[in-house]
Amino acid sequence: MPPRRIVGGMLVLLAVAGCAKQERLGAADAMALASPEGAFLAYEHTVQLRLPGERIAPRLKAVAEACQSGRFGDCAVLQLSQAGGDGASGSIEVRVAPKGVEPLVALAGEQGEVTARSTHAEDLAQQVADTQLTQARLKNEHARLLDYQQRKDLAVADLLTISQRLSEIEAGLEQANREAAQQHRRIDTQKLAIHMEATNGQRNRSEIGRAFAEFGGIFTASLAWLIRLFAGLLPVALIGGGVLWGGLKLWRRGRRKRG
Repeated sequence: MPPRRIVGGMLVLLAVAGCAKQERLGAADAMALASPEGAFLAYEHTVQLRLPGERIAPRLKAVAEACQSGRFGDCAVLQLSQAGGDGASGSIEVRVAPKGVEPLVALAGEQGEVTARSTHAEDLAQQVADTQLTQARLKNEHARLLDYQQRKDLAVADLLTISQRLSEIEAGLEQANREAAQQHRRIDTQKLAIHMEATNGQRNRSEIGRAFAEFGGIFTASLAWLIRLFAGLLPVALIGGGVLWGGLKLWRRGRRKRG
């Protein structure tokens, strides 16, 4: 085989291998973070995006609709805000299944770029253990009191006391169950906050436009301040001028008399 064909074949193989490696890296980067087996981690993601101002509102709407429709799994919109104009901005906060984080970020970032991103995980292991311990203790006490309540030699006062304590335990169990459900929801789903802002050119034009729009107000406010300053200093100047004129007149008269 001619040397040129050998070299060409090697270059093709290297290019294919490089593309395959890039595809693997891209797939790895897009893998969703999830709490490992036996761990109790609550993940939160913050993403900063920059895109044309006119695209912010459609992107926010697309992300909200995708979340509410369950397009990428269990999802709920927690917060949504938007500001229009040339310096448009917006933000959306959702709680979504781990597999939905990357698709939502990709959907939000269409025709834009990611300028910053951070991920934080809170370890809820101790909170989960404390809640489970509380649930077990209350359940055991509830079962013992139910057995004790079946005794036929109990006085009425004791029965009332037991009934009151059972009500307190049941209320405590309901609270513990709610806390456990909230903890597991934070572990099973992840909070994603996406903040969008207009590109630099649009922000700069917006700032210049606002400056021109505020020119009249700034001018009139400065002029009004000068008028107030003049009005405040005018009486002082008149009185001071009169005193100075009188003092000079007396001084000159005294000099003429001494001369």
